[in-house]
Amino acid sequence: MEKNTYDYGLIGNCSYQAHIKMDTNVAWMCWPRFDSSFIFGSMMDEEKGGEFSILPARGILQSKQFYKENTNVLCTDIETEDGWYRVTDFAPRFSQNDRYYKPLMLIRKVEPLAGNPKIIIKCEPRADYGNVVPKHYYASNHIEYTGLEYDLRLTTNLSINSILENSSIVLNEAKYLVLTYGAPLEASLTSTVESFLEKTVSYWQGWVKNMSVSNFHQELVIRSALALKIHQFEDTGAIIAAGTTSLPEAPGSGRNWDYRYCWLRDTYYTLTAFSSIGHFEEMEKYFHFFLNLEENENGRYQPLYSITGQPKIEEIITDLKGYKGNTPVRIGNQAYTHIQNDVYGQILVSLLPLYSDHRFIYGEKADSLRIIFNILQKIDKLMDEPDAGLWEFRNKQQFHSYTYLFHWAGSHAALKIGRLFDNQAMVKQAEKLIKKASAKIEECFDPERKVYTQAIGTPNLDASTLQLIAMNYIDPASPKAAEHLKALEKDLKTPEGLFYRYKHQDDFGEPETTFLICAFWYVEALACVGRISEAIEIFEKLSGYANHVGLLSEDVDEKNGSQWGNFPQAYSHVGLVNAAYRISHKLDKPNFM
Repeated sequence: MEKNTYDYGLIGNCSYQAHIKMDTNVAWMCWPRFDSSFIFGSMMDEEKGGEFSILPARGILQSKQFYKENTNVLCTDIETEDGWYRVTDFAPRFSQNDRYYKPLMLIRKVEPLAGNPKIIIKCEPRADYGNVVPKHYYASNHIEYTGLEYDLRLTTNLSINSILENSSIVLNEAKYLVLTYGAPLEASLTSTVESFLEKTVSYWQGWVKNMSVSNFHQELVIRSALALKIHQFEDTGAIIAAGTTSLPEAPGSGRNWDYRYCWLRDTYYTLTAFSSIGHFEEMEKYFHFFLNLEENENGRYQPLYSITGQPKIEEIITDLKGYKGNTPVRIGNQAYTHIQNDVYGQILVSLLPLYSDHRFIYGEKADSLRIIFNILQKIDKLMDEPDAGLWEFRNKQQFHSYTYLFHWAGSHAALKIGRLFDNQAMVKQAEKLIKKASAKIEECFDPERKVYTQAIGTPNLDASTLQLIAMNYIDPASPKAAEHLKALEKDLKTPEGLFYRYKHQDDFGEPETTFLICAFWYVEALACVGRISEAIEIFEKLSGYANHVGLLSEDVDEKNGSQWGNFPQAYSHVGLVNAAYRISHKLDKPNFM
């Protein structure tokens, strides 16, 4: 099978994201929110998805795509028979009037690099997942698209008629295209765009300068951090798993899911990554998101919520043709109805720094202790309840070791908070639950194989139990850690260091592709047990599965290195950042920050 690589760069500004293909087409962009219908969606259906491309009139000879250094500003260089040109795509983001300016505005700068290239511009937006083709009309310097909730406007200093007729334009100087949703750009086009570009570049480069990051593969960590930043919906603080839907975990597998929502579990790992690089603003914003979440009718927190905290995320199947014909294309995610009890511990561990780190001055700390205690009581109540687990099995519930690990870790977090605030009731409850959770985890131990299994009463192994080492449930220096790791390697590891989540059959058969974050968990475990050189070797191999601009998918096919799953996947970039952090601290060399 031909190797599948996602040939897209990603731009965003914490209000929206856009996936730009190497041929300049905006292949996926949802407005006005991450989880809205696409405006451009040819990634999922070339006929119904619309198009926004800046193509050469005589065909592409060569294409090169890259980011401006330490930014989320994307450049695509196109070689044609008539010369070279560059498309610079960005979503404006910079500080203005004590706030971040982050409009629903896609800016495209087109400039000749050599010769007199001829270009053809197509701007054909869609609405309602391709079911609505907006009407358009034009004025002296813009095209208005109507039929959406709010109108779109394309403002440009290129020929309006040439764009509408898809006829060629000779490019002999820099030109601009500004697509806006709702409020249009009412300003001098050239000076405004150049100012926005300069300010956006400055913002991202300043954000990177404020990172605390070691010299260990610093460039990879920076790119991952930049990608992760634009997965936060800043208006509410929610952090999404990915900006796409229904990119299959494996071709023809039916494992096509909508990831444009906030999983509480994923957020724990993402916030850990931000903490590792010294950025805490994201944690504070997420805390406010969490405070606004509502328990469902059963008094539970859901595994995931919409980016505005809405609980219902109804899953439907569309008639879209899917990525490379892979169906179904799903909108929404039924997992919001699942019982996934690990989320309670992850909430507590996520919020611990707000209480224990003295760099935070947070007036609501003491008042919010009741929330911490409430979650701790939920862990107690749910200790003997099976769940769907972190892999979200749809037709099976078990007593998962991973869930008990986070009961254990969450209780430890509550214990620390209780001691800080001299809350003896919380301390006593936490100490009791630590013992209970430990006993449950031990029920997952297989003494014959010297390994912790996926769940109580099953022989199946699971890569998530690598976290038993990384989170210090098992002493990394102990023989038990070495034996547990060895058993997982034998069952789930590929020769290249990739890792399967598990090998047994689930609702859709046996998994066909490896899961990247599991491989990065493996790297962390190797570093923890002192196998540093192996950790570095595997880390470097894993980084090779990124696409041309350093972005990682969710899954990798071990046979040919194909990228699969939603893209880019926050989980995978989180894995890279946290693994790099773990290795750099183990190396403990001079000149490491």
